[in-house]
Amino acid sequence: MAPDPSLRSADLPSQTQLIELLDGEFARAGYEIDDVVVDTSTRPHRITVIADGDEGLDLDSLAALSRTASDLLDQRIAGETPYVLEVTSPGIHRPLTQAKHFRRARGRKAELTMTDGSVFTGRLGEVDDAVVKVVVPAGRDLAIREVALADIAKAVVQVEFSPPNRRELELSGQTGKGAGE
Repeated sequence: MAPDPSLRSADLPSQTQLIELLDGEFARAGYEIDDVVVDTSTRPHRITVIADGDEGLDLDSLAALSRTASDLLDQRIAGETPYVLEVTSPGIHRPLTQAKHFRRARGRKAELTMTDGSVFTGRLGEVDDAVVKVVVPAGRDLAIREVALADIAKAVVQVEFSPPNRRELELSGQTGKGAGE
């Protein structure tokens, strides 16, 4: 989501300034800023900070990050311009485009579209800077398919309404009841 610089209010910091203002505190808390969107077409103006971390974001962490961001913004803006602040996670519909996205989605089911046009669904496993291991059906069994990140044109996490297969989780390197454990 690219902000429209022509819509930015002179009283609000720019996207770059907001990232510089918040990045250190978010990093100390173990999170990084994926994006900042400043929407001055609304009244009051809306600032959306999208953050993520290797362990994901729970509601308590989001609340703490929101308080931190609010305090820093209030000091920077000093009541000059009313704004609404939203600190959120990227959500499951964000395309997985970097190794860190695949790492953070480990244990989750994803649909992968390859550069050759083929599409398959599997459970994401270990990932390094170049390859992700994906647990896929192989007849009545499961197999691990190594996929070069460069060969993936698009990857999106799938919503699951039932608990994941325990064997799939084990092969993906996850244990316990859910992918996040």
